[in-house]
Amino acid sequence: MKTIAVETLRAQLNKVFLAWGMRKDYCETCTECMLESDLMGIDSHGIGMLPIYEECRLNGAISINAEPVVIRDKCATTQIDAEHGMGHVNATVGMHIAMTKAREFGVGAVNVRRSNHYGAAGVYSNMARQEGLIGFTVTGTRQLSVVPTFGKEARFSTNPIAFAAPGKEGNGFSLDMATSTVAVGKLRIAERANKSMPEGWVLDEYGNPESDPTKALAPAKRRLTPLGGTRDLGSHKGYGLAMMVEILASILGGSSVAGQNLPSEERGQYFNVGHFFLAIDPDAFGEDDHDFEGYLDILNDYLRNTLPADPSQPVLVPGDPEWKTYSERSENGIPMTKKLIEEVRNVCISANSEFILTE
Repeated sequence: MKTIAVETLRAQLNKVFLAWGMRKDYCETCTECMLESDLMGIDSHGIGMLPIYEECRLNGAISINAEPVVIRDKCATTQIDAEHGMGHVNATVGMHIAMTKAREFGVGAVNVRRSNHYGAAGVYSNMARQEGLIGFTVTGTRQLSVVPTFGKEARFSTNPIAFAAPGKEGNGFSLDMATSTVAVGKLRIAERANKSMPEGWVLDEYGNPESDPTKALAPAKRRLTPLGGTRDLGSHKGYGLAMMVEILASILGGSSVAGQNLPSEERGQYFNVGHFFLAIDPDAFGEDDHDFEGYLDILNDYLRNTLPADPSQPVLVPGDPEWKTYSERSENGIPMTKKLIEEVRNVCISANSEFILTE
């Protein structure tokens, strides 16, 4: 494991994107969104995704300089056609439009179609939180990877949910979760670290638990379990949440489901990923003197003050681990495995970009 300075990682990402021929403002957007993920400790969705994005670029699945276009705008709602551009760019535009709508109408809802993987969902919900708004986002993805409860073949993807709300004194609340037991990126992290996986993350072709990350990543259609792992532990709830995400992100705007068109199940050159963004202005609710942010701080403190089962592990609020990691990594740098560093080196060779992570 090697720790890379934040500015070095920022420069490396920017160099790769510029080598792709990406316009400079898009370079900055993609770099900052991916770096934000690594700073929060969501290692599966930061620079760890760069090799996948390079593969998509080479296969012509991403139009790196495509400009998202508003194709429908009605009061508090907007529909965007991303024209197969970078997911980070499309998502940033989508959330900013939702935020603008929320300031005008109290709420703003945006669906984005024909997009691509947008990284960590929490990056976008936190954009709203940082502006004093409640932020919510869900997204489809590009691959079949999650098995419905009682099934043994993948029918949908990890379908993440992110929700964030602002606090007054503290950071507020920030939830970013897959509706599968784990995200595919966690399998790659386990493989890079040469570690086995806990039972319950993935199934083999017979529907039995699989603990080898290399075997789990081998099939084109992975077999992750819905959140909960098994029916007895509530996987039907994770399955239901995943369907909710698919409806908002994919079905609402006419996007593909895990990269395939239904009912034909055919795949084209593009993944046609869908996203959904919602922003809410807390000032549109409550009495005139209601202090939403202060009240949320009280709730957070109430939960943190819960008597812990283990005195060495206090009760946390969603977002606490990420903000702690963000502070530490901002100061000390971002850890990367040797394998990931080599993968980034290979991307640089492929893209004819300078490789600087050895510095």
